Amino acid sequence: MKAINILTLALVIVGGLNWGLVGLFDLDLVAAIFGAGSALSRIVYVLVGLSAAWQIVPLVTATGSGEIAAGRNR
Repeated sequence: MKAINILTLALVIVGGLNWGLVGLFDLDLVAAIFGAGSALSRIVYVLVGLSAAWQIVPLVTATGSGEIAAGRNR
C-alpha cells in the first residue's frame, strides 16, 4: 500500500472516531485537543476531509478491478 494511502486511511479513521465521539458523547476530541475553531483544529478537519476524498481512488480502483465483487461471492 502506498504511504499516502496509509496516511489518508489513518486520518479517515481519526475523523470517523471523532465523529463517533461527537455522536455518542457530544465530545469533539479534535476541538478539545487543539481548541475549538483554532487554526490547528481547522487544519486537522481539512486534512481529514481531503483524506476521505483521496480514499475514493482506492475504492474506485478496487471496484473496477473486481476485488470487492470477488469478496462478495465467497
